[in-house]
Amino acid sequence: MDYIGTLSLILIVTAVAGHISVRLGLPAVIGQLLSGIVLGPALLGWVTATSFISNFAELGVIILMFMAGLESDLQLLKKYWRPSLLVAVLGVILPVVVIDWCSQLFHLGSIESLFLGVTFAATSVSISVAVLKELHALDGKEGTTILGAAVVDDVLAVLILSLMISLFGGEVGESSSTNLGVSLAIQAAFFIGLFAVVKWIVPRLMKIGDALLVPTSVTLMSLVICFGLAYFADFIGLSAVIGAFFAGIAVGQTDYRQVIDAHIQPIGNAVFIPVFFVSIGLNMSFKGFLADFWFIVVITVAAIVTKLLGAGIGAKLAGFSWTSGYEIGAGMVSRGEMALIIAQIGYQGKLLSADRYSAVIAAIILTTLIAPILLRQSIQHQAKPAQKKA
Repeated sequence: MDYIGTLSLILIVTAVAGHISVRLGLPAVIGQLLSGIVLGPALLGWVTATSFISNFAELGVIILMFMAGLESDLQLLKKYWRPSLLVAVLGVILPVVVIDWCSQLFHLGSIESLFLGVTFAATSVSISVAVLKELHALDGKEGTTILGAAVVDDVLAVLILSLMISLFGGEVGESSSTNLGVSLAIQAAFFIGLFAVVKWIVPRLMKIGDALLVPTSVTLMSLVICFGLAYFADFIGLSAVIGAFFAGIAVGQTDYRQVIDAHIQPIGNAVFIPVFFVSIGLNMSFKGFLADFWFIVVITVAAIVTKLLGAGIGAKLAGFSWTSGYEIGAGMVSRGEMALIIAQIGYQGKLLSADRYSAVIAAIILTTLIAPILLRQSIQHQAKPAQKKA
Protein backbone atom coordinates (compact mmCIF):
# COMPACT_ATOMS: atom_id res chain seq x y z
CA MET A 1 0.00 0.00 0.00
CA ASP A 2 3.00 2.33 -0.34
CA TYR A 3 1.41 3.96 -3.39
CA ILE A 4 -1.53 5.13 -1.24
CA GLY A 5 0.89 6.92 1.09
CA THR A 6 2.68 8.45 -1.90
CA LEU A 7 -0.61 9.66 -3.40
CA SER A 8 -1.71 11.16 -0.07
CA LEU A 9 1.63 12.99 0.27
CA ILE A 10 1.39 14.38 -3.28
CA LEU A 11 -2.18 15.61 -2.81
CA ILE A 12 -1.55 17.41 0.50
CA VAL A 13 1.73 18.99 -0.65
CA THR A 14 0.26 20.18 -3.98
CA ALA A 15 -2.78 21.63 -2.18
CA VAL A 16 -0.58 23.64 0.20
CA ALA A 17 1.92 24.63 -2.52
CA GLY A 18 -0.90 25.69 -4.86
CA HIS A 19 -2.46 27.78 -2.09
CA ILE A 20 0.86 29.52 -1.37
CA SER A 21 1.40 30.18 -5.10
CA VAL A 22 -2.00 31.86 -5.44
CA ARG A 23 -1.37 33.94 -2.30
CA LEU A 24 1.90 35.11 -3.88
CA GLY A 25 0.08 36.10 -7.08
CA LEU A 26 1.37 33.13 -9.09
CA PRO A 27 -0.62 30.41 -10.91
CA ALA A 28 -1.40 27.41 -8.69
CA VAL A 29 0.32 25.16 -11.24
CA ILE A 30 3.70 26.70 -10.29
CA GLY A 31 3.34 25.36 -6.76
CA GLN A 32 2.35 21.93 -8.09
CA LEU A 33 5.34 21.78 -10.43
CA LEU A 34 7.72 22.87 -7.65
CA SER A 35 6.19 20.21 -5.40
CA GLY A 36 7.50 17.57 -7.80
CA ILE A 37 11.00 19.07 -7.69
CA VAL A 38 11.00 19.25 -3.87
CA LEU A 39 9.52 15.78 -3.30
CA GLY A 40 11.48 14.13 -6.10
CA PRO A 41 15.10 13.04 -6.66
CA ALA A 42 16.26 16.65 -7.14
CA LEU A 43 15.84 17.49 -3.41
CA LEU A 44 14.13 15.29 -0.79
CA GLY A 45 13.85 12.06 -2.79
CA TRP A 46 10.60 11.03 -1.08
CA VAL A 47 8.78 10.36 -4.35
CA THR A 48 10.17 8.72 -7.50
CA ALA A 49 8.71 8.41 -10.99
CA THR A 50 7.27 4.91 -10.61
CA SER A 51 4.94 3.28 -13.14
CA PHE A 52 2.07 4.09 -10.77
CA ILE A 53 2.90 7.82 -10.85
CA SER A 54 3.43 7.73 -14.63
CA ASN A 55 0.08 6.05 -15.28
CA PHE A 56 -1.73 8.37 -12.89
CA ALA A 57 -0.07 11.39 -14.52
CA GLU A 58 -1.06 10.16 -17.99
CA LEU A 59 -4.68 9.97 -16.86
CA GLY A 60 -4.29 13.46 -15.39
CA VAL A 61 -3.15 15.12 -18.59
CA ILE A 62 -5.79 13.26 -20.62
CA ILE A 63 -8.56 14.44 -18.28
CA LEU A 64 -7.14 17.98 -18.28
CA MET A 65 -7.19 18.16 -22.08
CA PHE A 66 -10.65 16.57 -22.19
CA MET A 67 -11.85 19.36 -19.89
CA ALA A 68 -10.19 21.94 -22.17
CA GLY A 69 -12.00 20.52 -25.19
CA LEU A 70 -15.25 20.39 -23.24
CA GLU A 71 -15.03 24.11 -22.47
CA SER A 72 -13.87 25.13 -25.96
CA ASP A 73 -16.16 26.92 -28.36
CA LEU A 74 -16.12 24.96 -31.63
CA GLN A 75 -17.32 27.98 -33.60
CA LEU A 76 -14.44 30.06 -32.25
CA LEU A 77 -11.97 27.28 -33.10
CA LYS A 78 -13.30 27.26 -36.66
CA LYS A 79 -13.14 31.05 -36.80
CA TYR A 80 -9.53 31.19 -35.62
CA TRP A 81 -8.10 28.25 -37.59
CA ARG A 82 -6.00 30.58 -39.78
CA PRO A 83 -4.35 32.41 -36.84
CA SER A 84 -3.81 29.04 -35.14
CA LEU A 85 -2.04 27.71 -38.23
CA LEU A 86 0.20 30.78 -38.58
CA VAL A 87 1.05 30.74 -34.86
CA ALA A 88 1.85 27.03 -34.94
CA VAL A 89 4.01 27.08 -38.09
CA LEU A 90 6.12 30.10 -37.08
CA GLY A 91 6.22 28.80 -33.51
CA VAL A 92 7.79 25.57 -34.79
CA ILE A 93 10.18 26.98 -37.43
CA LEU A 94 11.88 29.57 -35.21
CA PRO A 95 12.75 27.22 -32.28
CA VAL A 96 14.02 24.53 -34.67
CA VAL A 97 16.34 26.97 -36.49
CA VAL A 98 17.60 28.97 -33.48
CA ILE A 99 18.04 26.07 -31.03
CA ASP A 100 19.75 24.03 -33.75
CA TRP A 101 22.23 26.91 -34.18
CA CYS A 102 22.68 27.42 -30.41
CA SER A 103 23.34 23.70 -29.89
CA GLN A 104 26.04 23.69 -32.53
CA LEU A 105 27.74 26.56 -30.68
CA PHE A 106 28.20 24.09 -27.81
CA HIS A 107 29.79 21.59 -30.24
CA LEU A 108 26.83 19.22 -30.56
CA GLY A 109 26.59 17.26 -33.80
CA SER A 110 24.29 18.42 -36.60
CA ILE A 111 21.75 15.59 -36.07
CA GLU A 112 21.65 16.05 -32.29
CA SER A 113 21.33 19.83 -32.68
CA LEU A 114 18.43 19.44 -35.12
CA PHE A 115 16.76 16.99 -32.75
CA LEU A 116 17.01 19.50 -29.88
CA GLY A 117 15.34 22.07 -32.11
CA VAL A 118 12.47 19.64 -32.73
CA THR A 119 12.25 18.86 -28.99
CA PHE A 120 11.73 22.52 -28.13
CA ALA A 121 9.38 23.08 -31.06
CA ALA A 122 6.63 21.13 -29.25
CA THR A 123 4.20 22.89 -26.91
CA SER A 124 2.60 21.54 -23.73
CA VAL A 125 -0.80 23.18 -23.94
CA SER A 126 -1.89 21.42 -20.73
CA ILE A 127 0.12 23.88 -18.60
CA SER A 128 -1.38 26.86 -20.45
CA VAL A 129 -4.86 25.37 -20.16
CA ALA A 130 -4.52 25.21 -16.37
CA VAL A 131 -3.60 28.93 -16.22
CA LEU A 132 -6.25 29.97 -18.76
CA LYS A 133 -8.92 28.08 -16.80
CA GLU A 134 -7.76 29.61 -13.53
CA LEU A 135 -8.02 33.14 -15.01
CA HIS A 136 -11.26 32.41 -16.96
CA ALA A 137 -9.54 33.18 -20.27
CA LEU A 138 -9.90 29.81 -21.98
CA ASP A 139 -12.80 30.74 -24.27
CA GLY A 140 -11.46 34.12 -25.47
CA LYS A 141 -9.96 34.69 -28.91
CA GLU A 142 -6.41 34.41 -27.55
CA GLY A 143 -7.17 31.27 -25.54
CA THR A 144 -8.90 29.68 -28.53
CA THR A 145 -5.95 30.47 -30.80
CA ILE A 146 -3.52 28.99 -28.26
CA LEU A 147 -5.54 25.77 -28.12
CA GLY A 148 -5.82 25.46 -31.89
CA ALA A 149 -2.15 26.33 -32.45
CA ALA A 150 -0.98 23.86 -29.80
CA VAL A 151 -2.79 20.99 -31.54
CA VAL A 152 -1.22 21.89 -34.92
CA ASP A 153 2.11 22.47 -33.17
CA ASP A 154 2.17 19.00 -31.61
CA VAL A 155 1.16 17.35 -34.89
CA LEU A 156 4.02 19.12 -36.70
CA ALA A 157 6.52 18.15 -33.97
CA VAL A 158 5.40 14.51 -34.06
CA LEU A 159 5.66 14.41 -37.86
CA ILE A 160 9.18 15.91 -37.86
CA LEU A 161 10.23 13.53 -35.07
CA SER A 162 8.86 10.55 -37.01
CA LEU A 163 10.83 11.65 -40.07
CA MET A 164 14.05 12.10 -38.06
CA ILE A 165 13.77 8.70 -36.38
CA SER A 166 13.06 7.09 -39.72
CA LEU A 167 16.11 8.70 -41.34
CA PHE A 168 18.66 8.96 -38.52
CA GLY A 169 17.45 6.93 -35.51
CA GLY A 170 19.27 3.96 -34.00
CA GLU A 171 17.34 1.38 -32.00
CA VAL A 172 13.91 2.70 -32.84
CA GLY A 173 14.85 4.06 -36.22
CA GLU A 174 14.43 0.94 -38.27
CA SER A 175 11.19 1.94 -39.96
CA SER A 176 11.41 2.54 -43.69
CA SER A 177 10.16 5.57 -45.60
CA THR A 178 7.29 3.41 -46.82
CA ASN A 179 6.19 2.76 -43.23
CA LEU A 180 6.53 6.49 -42.53
CA GLY A 181 4.27 7.29 -45.47
CA VAL A 182 1.68 4.79 -44.24
CA SER A 183 1.88 6.28 -40.75
CA LEU A 184 1.32 9.81 -42.07
CA ALA A 185 -1.64 8.61 -44.16
CA ILE A 186 -3.20 6.96 -41.09
CA GLN A 187 -2.74 10.14 -39.05
CA ALA A 188 -4.35 12.20 -41.81
CA ALA A 189 -7.27 9.74 -41.88
CA PHE A 190 -7.61 10.17 -38.11
CA PHE A 191 -8.23 13.91 -38.46
CA ILE A 192 -10.66 13.37 -41.33
CA GLY A 193 -12.49 10.76 -39.25
CA LEU A 194 -12.80 13.22 -36.35
CA PHE A 195 -15.43 15.10 -38.35
CA ALA A 196 -17.70 12.04 -38.34
CA VAL A 197 -16.93 11.43 -34.65
CA VAL A 198 -17.90 14.96 -33.64
CA LYS A 199 -20.98 15.24 -35.85
CA TRP A 200 -22.59 11.79 -35.68
CA ILE A 201 -20.92 9.14 -33.55
CA VAL A 202 -20.46 10.94 -30.21
CA PRO A 203 -24.03 12.36 -30.02
CA ARG A 204 -25.42 8.83 -30.54
CA LEU A 205 -23.08 7.34 -27.95
CA MET A 206 -24.11 10.01 -25.43
CA LYS A 207 -27.79 9.19 -25.98
CA ILE A 208 -27.00 5.52 -25.38
CA GLY A 209 -25.19 6.51 -22.19
CA ASP A 210 -28.20 8.54 -21.05
CA ALA A 211 -30.41 5.47 -21.50
CA LEU A 212 -28.23 3.23 -19.30
CA LEU A 213 -29.77 2.48 -15.90
CA VAL A 214 -26.58 3.09 -13.91
CA PRO A 215 -25.49 6.10 -11.81
CA THR A 216 -23.74 8.92 -13.71
CA SER A 217 -24.06 6.93 -16.93
CA VAL A 218 -23.62 10.07 -19.08
CA THR A 219 -20.31 10.89 -17.40
CA LEU A 220 -19.24 7.27 -17.73
CA MET A 221 -19.90 7.32 -21.48
CA SER A 222 -18.03 10.62 -21.87
CA LEU A 223 -14.96 9.08 -20.19
CA VAL A 224 -15.19 6.05 -22.49
CA ILE A 225 -15.12 8.43 -25.47
CA CYS A 226 -12.26 10.44 -23.94
CA PHE A 227 -10.03 7.46 -23.16
CA GLY A 228 -10.98 5.70 -26.41
CA LEU A 229 -9.94 8.62 -28.64
CA ALA A 230 -6.82 9.26 -26.52
CA TYR A 231 -5.79 5.62 -26.92
CA PHE A 232 -6.45 5.63 -30.65
CA ALA A 233 -4.47 8.85 -31.18
CA ASP A 234 -1.54 7.37 -29.26
CA PHE A 235 -1.85 4.08 -31.17
CA ILE A 236 -1.38 5.78 -34.55
CA GLY A 237 1.61 7.82 -33.36
CA LEU A 238 0.01 11.09 -32.29
CA SER A 239 -0.14 12.45 -28.75
CA ALA A 240 -2.91 11.04 -26.54
CA VAL A 241 -3.77 14.60 -25.49
CA ILE A 242 -4.86 15.39 -29.07
CA GLY A 243 -7.43 12.58 -28.95
CA ALA A 244 -8.62 13.66 -25.49
CA PHE A 245 -8.95 17.30 -26.59
CA PHE A 246 -11.10 16.43 -29.61
CA ALA A 247 -13.15 14.04 -27.47
CA GLY A 248 -13.91 17.00 -25.20
CA ILE A 249 -14.90 19.15 -28.18
CA ALA A 250 -17.21 16.39 -29.46
CA VAL A 251 -18.90 15.83 -26.09
CA GLY A 252 -19.14 19.59 -25.57
CA GLN A 253 -21.41 19.87 -28.63
CA THR A 254 -24.06 17.67 -26.99
CA ASP A 255 -26.79 18.60 -24.51
CA TYR A 256 -24.88 16.94 -21.68
CA ARG A 257 -21.96 19.38 -21.58
CA GLN A 258 -22.79 21.14 -18.28
CA VAL A 259 -23.55 17.91 -16.40
CA ILE A 260 -20.33 16.27 -17.54
CA ASP A 261 -18.25 19.37 -16.82
CA ALA A 262 -19.63 19.48 -13.27
CA HIS A 263 -18.75 15.79 -12.75
CA ILE A 264 -15.34 15.75 -14.44
CA GLN A 265 -13.85 18.87 -12.82
CA PRO A 266 -13.77 17.41 -9.25
CA ILE A 267 -12.34 14.10 -10.50
CA GLY A 268 -9.54 15.80 -12.42
CA ASN A 269 -8.65 18.72 -10.14
CA ALA A 270 -8.83 16.77 -6.88
CA VAL A 271 -6.73 13.73 -7.79
CA PHE A 272 -5.34 13.14 -11.27
CA ILE A 273 -4.20 16.58 -12.49
CA PRO A 274 -2.03 17.44 -9.44
CA VAL A 275 -0.17 14.13 -9.91
CA PHE A 276 0.47 15.03 -13.55
CA PHE A 277 2.10 18.35 -12.62
CA VAL A 278 4.15 16.70 -9.87
CA SER A 279 5.35 14.05 -12.34
CA ILE A 280 6.94 16.79 -14.48
CA GLY A 281 8.89 18.06 -11.47
CA LEU A 282 10.06 14.52 -10.69
CA ASN A 283 12.12 14.56 -13.90
CA MET A 284 14.29 17.38 -12.56
CA SER A 285 17.81 16.51 -11.47
CA PHE A 286 20.71 18.73 -10.41
CA LYS A 287 23.24 16.10 -11.47
CA GLY A 288 25.77 17.76 -13.78
CA PHE A 289 23.83 21.03 -13.50
CA LEU A 290 26.92 23.20 -12.91
CA ALA A 291 28.92 21.55 -15.68
CA ASP A 292 26.16 22.30 -18.22
CA PHE A 293 25.05 25.57 -16.60
CA TRP A 294 25.58 27.87 -19.61
CA PHE A 295 24.20 25.32 -22.05
CA ILE A 296 21.01 25.08 -19.93
CA VAL A 297 20.74 28.89 -19.68
CA VAL A 298 21.21 29.47 -23.42
CA ILE A 299 18.78 26.71 -24.46
CA THR A 300 16.17 27.86 -21.91
CA VAL A 301 16.35 31.51 -23.02
CA ALA A 302 16.29 30.49 -26.69
CA ALA A 303 13.30 28.21 -26.09
CA ILE A 304 11.33 31.00 -24.41
CA VAL A 305 12.25 33.82 -26.81
CA THR A 306 11.72 31.80 -30.01
CA LYS A 307 8.20 30.75 -28.97
CA LEU A 308 7.31 34.28 -27.86
CA LEU A 309 8.58 35.74 -31.14
CA GLY A 310 7.49 32.99 -33.52
CA ALA A 311 3.97 32.58 -32.14
CA GLY A 312 3.65 36.32 -31.46
CA ILE A 313 4.63 37.29 -35.02
CA GLY A 314 2.26 34.61 -36.37
CA ALA A 315 -0.56 36.14 -34.31
CA LYS A 316 0.32 39.65 -35.53
CA LEU A 317 0.30 38.50 -39.17
CA ALA A 318 -3.16 37.03 -38.51
CA GLY A 319 -4.48 40.41 -37.38
CA PHE A 320 -3.99 40.35 -33.60
CA SER A 321 -2.49 43.28 -31.70
CA TRP A 322 1.03 43.00 -30.32
CA THR A 323 -0.44 42.68 -26.81
CA SER A 324 -2.60 39.75 -27.87
CA GLY A 325 0.33 38.32 -29.82
CA TYR A 326 2.45 38.39 -26.67
CA GLU A 327 -0.28 36.57 -24.72
CA ILE A 328 -0.55 33.91 -27.44
CA GLY A 329 3.24 33.59 -27.55
CA ALA A 330 3.36 33.20 -23.75
CA GLY A 331 0.68 30.52 -24.01
CA MET A 332 2.90 28.54 -26.38
CA VAL A 333 6.12 28.74 -24.31
CA SER A 334 5.50 25.76 -22.02
CA ARG A 335 7.14 22.51 -23.17
CA GLY A 336 6.10 20.18 -20.34
CA GLU A 337 5.23 16.58 -21.03
CA MET A 338 5.38 16.87 -24.85
CA ALA A 339 9.06 17.88 -24.84
CA LEU A 340 9.86 15.32 -22.12
CA ILE A 341 8.29 12.55 -24.20
CA ILE A 342 10.14 13.65 -27.36
CA ALA A 343 13.45 13.88 -25.45
CA GLN A 344 12.93 10.36 -24.10
CA ILE A 345 12.12 8.98 -27.58
CA GLY A 346 15.19 10.70 -29.02
CA TYR A 347 17.39 9.37 -26.24
CA GLN A 348 16.19 5.81 -26.90
CA GLY A 349 16.64 6.33 -30.65
CA LYS A 350 20.26 7.55 -30.30
CA LEU A 351 19.37 11.08 -31.43
CA LEU A 352 20.28 12.59 -28.03
CA SER A 353 23.48 11.72 -26.16
CA ALA A 354 23.50 10.62 -22.52
CA ASP A 355 25.90 13.50 -21.71
CA ARG A 356 23.29 16.11 -22.62
CA TYR A 357 20.11 14.33 -21.56
CA SER A 358 19.94 15.73 -17.98
CA ALA A 359 20.72 19.25 -19.21
CA VAL A 360 17.94 19.08 -21.80
CA ILE A 361 15.46 17.85 -19.17
CA ALA A 362 16.50 20.74 -16.89
CA ALA A 363 15.88 23.25 -19.70
CA ILE A 364 12.45 21.73 -20.39
CA ILE A 365 11.50 21.98 -16.71
CA LEU A 366 12.68 25.59 -16.49
CA THR A 367 10.63 26.67 -19.52
CA THR A 368 7.64 24.86 -18.02
CA LEU A 369 8.07 26.75 -14.73
CA ILE A 370 8.53 30.16 -16.38
CA ALA A 371 5.69 29.80 -18.93
CA PRO A 372 2.73 30.09 -16.49
CA ILE A 373 4.24 33.25 -14.97
CA LEU A 374 4.59 34.84 -18.41
CA LEU A 375 1.05 33.82 -19.41
CA ARG A 376 -0.53 35.12 -16.21
CA GLN A 377 1.33 38.43 -16.50
CA SER A 378 0.30 38.82 -20.16
CA ILE A 379 -3.38 38.09 -19.41
CA GLN A 380 -3.44 40.56 -16.53
CA HIS A 381 -1.72 43.19 -18.70
CA GLN A 382 -4.30 42.58 -21.43
CA ALA A 383 -7.14 42.97 -18.92
CA LYS A 384 -6.03 46.37 -17.55
CA PRO A 385 -7.14 48.50 -20.57
CA ALA A 386 -10.51 46.72 -20.59
CA GLN A 387 -10.98 47.47 -16.87
CA LYS A 388 -10.11 51.15 -17.42
CA LYS A 389 -12.68 51.43 -20.24
CA ALA A 390 -15.33 49.82 -18.00
